[in-house]
Amino acid sequence: MSYTLPIETDRLTLRRYVETDYDDLLKLQSNPDVTRYLLYDVRTPEQVKEALAGRMADVPMDRDGQALTAAVILRETGRHLGEVVLFLNSVEQRTGEIGYVFHPESAGHGYASEAAVELLRVGFEELGMHRIIARLDARNDGSVNLLKRLGLRQEAHFVRNEYLKGEWTDELVFAMLHDEWDKRS
Repeated sequence: MSYTLPIETDRLTLRRYVETDYDDLLKLQSNPDVTRYLLYDVRTPEQVKEALAGRMADVPMDRDGQALTAAVILRETGRHLGEVVLFLNSVEQRTGEIGYVFHPESAGHGYASEAAVELLRVGFEELGMHRIIARLDARNDGSVNLLKRLGLRQEAHFVRNEYLKGEWTDELVFAMLHDEWDKRS
């Protein structure tokens, strides 16, 4: 399996992280509004350094559990907007999972949609995935709406299945199959 980075869209560049992205990643991962619905809490500068090192690595996407994380950059200004990630859940089953995290000030401009659709394209067209899912906290309405706009369908609603940051939370699972990707309008 192989993929190509960087990816250029009309407004965005999706690229590997570089060392100079540290301040932007720290701003993203240390913001409690950003991490509210994520599996991790606000990260320390040391934790962000570790996270950045992992994001800068060349990931072949040929083993279960690997993840391709791309920084999302506004081409016009060079501003870091957030990141998108594609996990390889199973090579044998050709399944993956997408995720995304954006700075709050980037909301409402369609950047997450523009970046996430490219990650779906990479998963289906470049990596040959059969199925891609997205899992999220059911309270994250913005993310639910994004997944619906992308054409993923809700397949599950697990009630109070995860104890996250001191409370039981519901989880939603959305999915898309390769043939659904091919048929989208």
